[in-house]
Amino acid sequence: MATDLTHHIQSIRLVDTHEHMRREPDWVGNGPDVLQDLFGNYVPADLNTAGASPEAMRNLMDAAQDIPARFEGIRAAWEATQFTGYGEAVRLIAKHIYGLDELTGDRLALAQDKLKTLRTPGKRYHILHDIAKLDHIQTDDFSWPCAPDASGLDFFLYDLSWATFCNGQVDASAIQAETGVEVKNLGSLKRGMEAIFAKHAPCAIAVKSQHAYNRTLNWIERGDAEAASALNAVLTQPASDIDEATRLCLGDWCWARGVELAIEHNLPFKIHTGYYAGNDRMPVRRIPAGNMCALFARYLDAKFVLMHIAYPYNDELVALAKHYRNIWVDFCWAWSIDPYSSRDFLRRCIHAVPSNKLFAFGGDTGWPTSAMAYAIQARNEIRRALEAEIDEGYLTEKQAMAFATQIMHTNQYACFDVDGTRSNIAKAA
Repeated sequence: MATDLTHHIQSIRLVDTHEHMRREPDWVGNGPDVLQDLFGNYVPADLNTAGASPEAMRNLMDAAQDIPARFEGIRAAWEATQFTGYGEAVRLIAKHIYGLDELTGDRLALAQDKLKTLRTPGKRYHILHDIAKLDHIQTDDFSWPCAPDASGLDFFLYDLSWATFCNGQVDASAIQAETGVEVKNLGSLKRGMEAIFAKHAPCAIAVKSQHAYNRTLNWIERGDAEAASALNAVLTQPASDIDEATRLCLGDWCWARGVELAIEHNLPFKIHTGYYAGNDRMPVRRIPAGNMCALFARYLDAKFVLMHIAYPYNDELVALAKHYRNIWVDFCWAWSIDPYSSRDFLRRCIHAVPSNKLFAFGGDTGWPTSAMAYAIQARNEIRRALEAEIDEGYLTEKQAMAFATQIMHTNQYACFDVDGTRSNIAKAA
């Protein structure tokens, strides 16, 4: 029987702090077929781990081939994967979008017709706003510009990407094309960075970097002299000749300048921590959030949003969020990576971390149907965690409802300047 808590969690306009949502023209004109829609999120990694062959995975995503045959190629791996967090999301898309309680080749072929009605103008917004009940989404599209999205000016907000800089990659021609600043030395690089922020920060909701995929999160403060030497090497030598130490030196320097500019422009700085998407390439020593303690201590006025609960280093993140005043914890993607651990982590945070430092959700997806499914997962797992808190006498139902509102909606508005960003976007549009 549904409780008041259940109804309350389902009714909250959930703020989505992290997506890689593709824009309206992509969804309408270049969007997925039914198998690409169902399996084009993170579940391929689990299918791979379960033993699906590379050929079967290629066929699965090839819309030119027969739908039943494509599904049959991964059916055994799907049966082994269907109960993981990623697999549950596939089942949720199948149920809530296509009306399928079971996946078979023939049923999937028939569901293709339903998708044609969804890939029309306005349906992307409808799925996200009306079905998933999202307040707005914050998208990292891997670029500096945060151009207004005409399909929902108040709804689709964008991050300013800083990943390449954190990786120690400086594209002088791109910076000059974007800002008019010719990068020849450290001083001109800094001016180029300042120009990027001056141009794009007003319409940005945050700064985002996922450089943990390419380097360690360990940050070391770098002086101008050593950074200048590293920059000179990057600007004058082939990329293949640049060693890791040089990249890290320049990346650390650029990372710090990005944090300083984020403080100046009142933008939270989002950082990927923890688990990698994909398979067979995750050096776990790189990914704990604790690698960044020197950065947190150096920039106490920054707003660091640590993403994905640093999985599997969850307990370490509890300690960091409890200790540092400049850290916010984002559950984005985590509910699908490992729902059980994420639910347990939320309960640990309740008893150790101030409740105003938690963000409940981000889908980290490209298509609206996946974001919808991941939002359903988040709501369900938040409910289960809070029901357990009530059952064990830690919270009353009233307290649990207030907590849910805080982590699902209120905290995000307190940390991000949502209203100011929307106002600037309206002016730009």
